[in-house]
Amino acid sequence: MIFITVGTQLAFDRMVSAVDRWAASHPDVRAFAQVGPARERPQHIPHDEFLTPARALALMRDASLIVAHAGMGTVLTALELRKPIVIMPRQAALGEHRNEHQMATARWLQGRPGVHVAWDEAGLLDLLDRRDALPGGEAFSPVASGPLVDWLRAVVQDTLKGRQ
Repeated sequence: MIFITVGTQLAFDRMVSAVDRWAASHPDVRAFAQVGPARERPQHIPHDEFLTPARALALMRDASLIVAHAGMGTVLTALELRKPIVIMPRQAALGEHRNEHQMATARWLQGRPGVHVAWDEAGLLDLLDRRDALPGGEAFSPVASGPLVDWLRAVVQDTLKGRQ
């Protein structure tokens, strides 16, 4: 099953429409989409506007592939579950977001195990066609590593000492 999600804030009609067109010619592939406040509704994919966090997590666990905007919450959850994720960043230049931070996020994530970037609809369709060959991520912990925690502790302690 492919789980498509646009996150909790904005619609992403360009991505959802591309997956919906792909699904029309792949009726044997099960999919479900969370589409947000979309102007266009998928015709070939069951969907809901919003999902509870528990329902979204259940769908991500059930999915063999996750397709999403370049939102870090979705990416981190996919990596934690070791699911392959295709991200398609929203583009502010196309009126899909306030700034280009998702483009920067996608550039930063590109090449990381389990994360596959589609820069446009053609790239998204190509990755969907190769979905069975897309590897998932490596083991990922949602908890900060010991060295990071130690560093943060030192920064906080130094800051507090400076206030005394």
